[in-house]
Amino acid sequence: MKLVFAGTPEFSALALRAILAAGHHVELVLTQPDRPSGRGMALRASPVKELALASGIEVFQPPTLRDTAAQERIRAVNAEALIVAAYGLILPQAVLDMPRFGGINIHASLLPRWRGAAPIQRALLAGDADTGVCIMKMEAGLDTGPVLHSESLPINADDTAATLHDKLAVLGARLIVEVLGKLPLPFHPQPEFGVTYAAKIDKAEAPLDWRLPAVQLARQVRAFNPFPGATASLQGSLIKVWQAEAVAATGASGSVVAADKHGIVVTCGEGALRLTELQKAGGKRLPVAQFLAGTPVRPGSSFDLPY
Repeated sequence: MKLVFAGTPEFSALALRAILAAGHHVELVLTQPDRPSGRGMALRASPVKELALASGIEVFQPPTLRDTAAQERIRAVNAEALIVAAYGLILPQAVLDMPRFGGINIHASLLPRWRGAAPIQRALLAGDADTGVCIMKMEAGLDTGPVLHSESLPINADDTAATLHDKLAVLGARLIVEVLGKLPLPFHPQPEFGVTYAAKIDKAEAPLDWRLPAVQLARQVRAFNPFPGATASLQGSLIKVWQAEAVAATGASGSVVAADKHGIVVTCGEGALRLTELQKAGGKRLPVAQFLAGTPVRPGSSFDLPY
């Protein structure tokens, strides 16, 4: 099929790679403008742009698709379908209506649960037992379109946003190739019940509130790995917590009841959280034994409670 592909991060790049491997003709790739990145804040191309250029595909990086000239550039391709995966820009209805099969989106949740920007993190935060990928027909609403194909995936107890992202990216790449090979497919409207929204992750959500149950904080650590990283404050010093597990212990919220090579155990509103991988500001991510060698933490000390 002759396609236009719209995507930006690595999640999208896996789908584009699979589409190309399946023999489809991607005539144009849309991706967000290059962004400053790294210590030097040099402009960096998105993973999708890097793959497109390496594959000899024309790349278009408009700041908006509401512009008439941008729309005409897409229309000129005369594509059969527009494939969208984590693109990051709003697609006007005029653009979605251009291809014969319209806009087809790869969404990393089991719709209608977790419509929106951060379905992977929100599923982990909520303690969902499973998630999945939906291939859906795009329309004006936020992830409201009918589903063409879907498949579920269990969420393991040790999954982080990073590991779950990678699994869902592989699943999404496989499903979009399956759908493209079977078009046209029947649409399945989303149920009206069970709708939830996955708001974008905000750095303000990063601090661990020790007054909450340990199980909830453990989910927060997993959901915010790798971004933005769950944070804790110890006597005014900021620490990122990358791995932790809920354990049984009691005491005042934020109190350290054990600190050894097995972990730093901090009591919570219910139970306790054992911290096993941490990072000081400006430092490296370290297993707890190495962290304690450079930053002594003693039983009886307390982590600060957020306001």
